[in-house]
Amino acid sequence: MTKAKKKYYAYTIPGGATGVTDDWKKCEKIVSGKASARYRGFLSKEDAERWLDDGARYDPKPAIPAKRLESGIYFDAGTGRGDGVEISVTDEKGKNLLHKALTSKELNRFGKHLVGNAGATNNYGELLALRYALVIARKDGIKNIFGDSKLVIEYWSRGRIKSKELPEETVQLAHEVAEMRDVFEKDGGVIERVSGAHNPADLGFHR
Repeated sequence: MTKAKKKYYAYTIPGGATGVTDDWKKCEKIVSGKASARYRGFLSKEDAERWLDDGARYDPKPAIPAKRLESGIYFDAGTGRGDGVEISVTDEKGKNLLHKALTSKELNRFGKHLVGNAGATNNYGELLALRYALVIARKDGIKNIFGDSKLVIEYWSRGRIKSKELPEETVQLAHEVAEMRDVFEKDGGVIERVSGAHNPADLGFHR
């Protein structure tokens, strides 16, 4: 079995901690719940440090050739612009789709949605993004949805959630999405995982 490549996680919180670690859980603990936090994974410590030295900017990802992706709806969430958790829902070409489920007032200038809950986590954002992806899929008759969150796709959206350890709002949303997923799949729909590197909705703000 091929050994997974070691990753390094750079993180910075304006007015607070800044550093590089090879332990994702440590990084997650440091940035969790901090809307202004910025963090990103790298394959080398040098690249991680360089990103911090360059201002920890989230540069746009290069476009991914559509031929590499299956047709469908893609979703993601992140916290990179410093305003809190932001969600993204696009097609396989990276075209924004949230306007099909939300009003223009609920979208920012990038066509994304900023979650209003100040205490929202990135995982909550991923779950909410999947909810809107399901709404759009039903509206447009689309049968394929893709995302890169293992927690949301394999657990929370199936109703497998530790209710006593999470905010009630998150638990309620998980149950709602689980019901929506059940209807979607009974109608022939499929929800699958893709890597963040091959997710056109990826905001580039997280692990």
